Amino acid sequence: MSQEQIDILQRALQREKAARKASEKILEEKSLQLYNTAQELKDVNQQLEHLLDEKTSQLQGIFENINDAYLVMDLNGNVIKMNDAAIDLFGYDIEKEKINVVALIYNEDYGYAMRSFNELRTKGAFTNYTARVNTRNKGVRWVHINASVVFDKQKKPIAAQGIVRDMTDEKAAEQQLIDSENRLSALILNLESGVLLEDEYRNIVITNTRFCDFFNIPATPEQLIGQNCEHAAEQSKHLFLDPEGFVTRINTLTQNKKQTLSDELALVDGRILERDFIPIYEEGHYKGHLWTYRDVTLHRRFRENIEAEREKYSNIIANMKLGLIEVNNDDEILMVNQSLEEMSGYREAELLGKKGGEILLAKEFKEKMAGENQKRIQGKSNSYEVQARTKNGELRYWLISGAPNYNLNGKVVGSIGIHLDITELKQLELQKENLLQKLEKSNNELQEYAHIVSHDLKSPLRSIEALTSWIKEDNKGKLDEASLKNFSLIEMTLEKMEQLISDILKYSSIGATTDESEEVNLNTLIDDLKQVLYVPENISIDVVNNLPIIKGDKIKFQQVFQNLISNAIKFNDKEKGHIIIDYKDKKSYHQFSVSDNGIGIDKKYYDTIFKIFNSLKQSKDSSGIGLSIVKKIIDLYKGNIWVTSKVNEGTTFFFTIKK
Repeated sequence: MSQEQIDILQRALQREKAARKASEKILEEKSLQLYNTAQELKDVNQQLEHLLDEKTSQLQGIFENINDAYLVMDLNGNVIKMNDAAIDLFGYDIEKEKINVVALIYNEDYGYAMRSFNELRTKGAFTNYTARVNTRNKGVRWVHINASVVFDKQKKPIAAQGIVRDMTDEKAAEQQLIDSENRLSALILNLESGVLLEDEYRNIVITNTRFCDFFNIPATPEQLIGQNCEHAAEQSKHLFLDPEGFVTRINTLTQNKKQTLSDELALVDGRILERDFIPIYEEGHYKGHLWTYRDVTLHRRFRENIEAEREKYSNIIANMKLGLIEVNNDDEILMVNQSLEEMSGYREAELLGKKGGEILLAKEFKEKMAGENQKRIQGKSNSYEVQARTKNGELRYWLISGAPNYNLNGKVVGSIGIHLDITELKQLELQKENLLQKLEKSNNELQEYAHIVSHDLKSPLRSIEALTSWIKEDNKGKLDEASLKNFSLIEMTLEKMEQLISDILKYSSIGATTDESEEVNLNTLIDDLKQVLYVPENISIDVVNNLPIIKGDKIKFQQVFQNLISNAIKFNDKEKGHIIIDYKDKKSYHQFSVSDNGIGIDKKYYDTIFKIFNSLKQSKDSSGIGLSIVKKIIDLYKGNIWVTSKVNEGTTFFFTIKK
């Protein structure tokens, strides 16, 4: 080997030694750095472990103290950890008893729960799980769960954890809201008013059938939801009497967005709609508007009719001859009509606010008016007479018909009185009373006079009868047949005159009143008459209906039936005579009838037979006064008497007595 080659190798060796020495130096430096770094990493690791323990402790405290329930379970569903909120929610304490989450699942939600757990295993988590759970005390709660799988250091799943929020109250509130919305929707759909709710873009949110009917829309409310109403006014304007005004008004309302109530719309078919526009704001932001339409056609017509009726009756009240006063419960006058002004002499302005009893009545009637006003407050109506004093001091008699006045709630707020001036009538009543007193006095005097005249007339008749008897006795055997016949005629005439005088006395004795009153059994009265009256064997008397017991003067009733039965006997020419007494109970009076099958009465005599001294058949037994007495008695009892008859067939007398 040459020296040159050796020198080259030596230089290469020296360089290698130098490089190795440099490498060793670098290695020493790097080793020192690595050592220092390792020490630093060890310190950092210790710090991280300490921090991890601290954070784990903090996280442990958070989960144990959060308001929501927190639990941890193994992969078989056995609960291994629960915080206090979970214990309160589910009612279980795992330190005292074991629990598997399957026992917490509500039966109807089991399928949903299993699907969610499967998602937890496959995906490692699930969120927004909402279902019902069972509690230890058999309760049911709604919960919201977010869950995740817990892994060990080798990323192997070892458990699952979940945060459970009790949302039972929220669910109940949500259900109440849904129920309220359903009720509101049902209410809107069935309202008599047409309803249209539009959002801020004029899209339909809700409407109802009534709205569709109002505007003849061939669609259901459900089909209209979401439809835009920008051009709806233009499409339906032909329905209105003022189509352009209808469109303009809608545009104005939707642009101004101001609440408007009771807009009136007249349709071409005669209907009248009333419309409300209500803008809707939420936190100051416009969210749409609500239209409501009501058919007020009948109401408007009714109101127009009411106004017409009010006008008519106002004119009647203003012009009728009856005075009208309206007062409150303190008797303060609220209104009078023109007739009352004329009756009292006061103008309405002078009476308003004044107490009616104090300003219009005579002093002695003010207390009576106060009592009548109290009756009115109690809801009573009545009529009464008062003496009024006019503005010029004249005393007048008024008849007042008063009635309570009610407000819309049925409370008495005063009274209304109708006043009739009866001054002239009262004067006539006073005149009538004076005339009745004079008439009673005259009747008494006439009755006394009738007794005196009867006595005075009968005395000479008895004297003539005695003288005739004496002459016949003194000339017994001397008088011829003609003379004896004349004496018989004189005796018959005297007897008839005495009967006539007795009938006149009897007729005048029938008073003008029926003061004597007792219960009279008419069946007994008829039986007594059958015993007293002479009834031939060929005549029968029958009562076909039971007669009533009525109040009155027994003697007068006896006179009525006695005269009618006597006439029926007297004027019966049949071989077998029948007299029938009948009775019918009418609503306000008794109706009797006495029928016979006698000679009958011609129709032309129906009116004259009840007049005094009118007899259709002259005889010594008939003075023509009997039916007059009957009619006079029936008049006393406010009844009527009439006759129906056929000549040669019979007669029926009907008469009534007021109950």
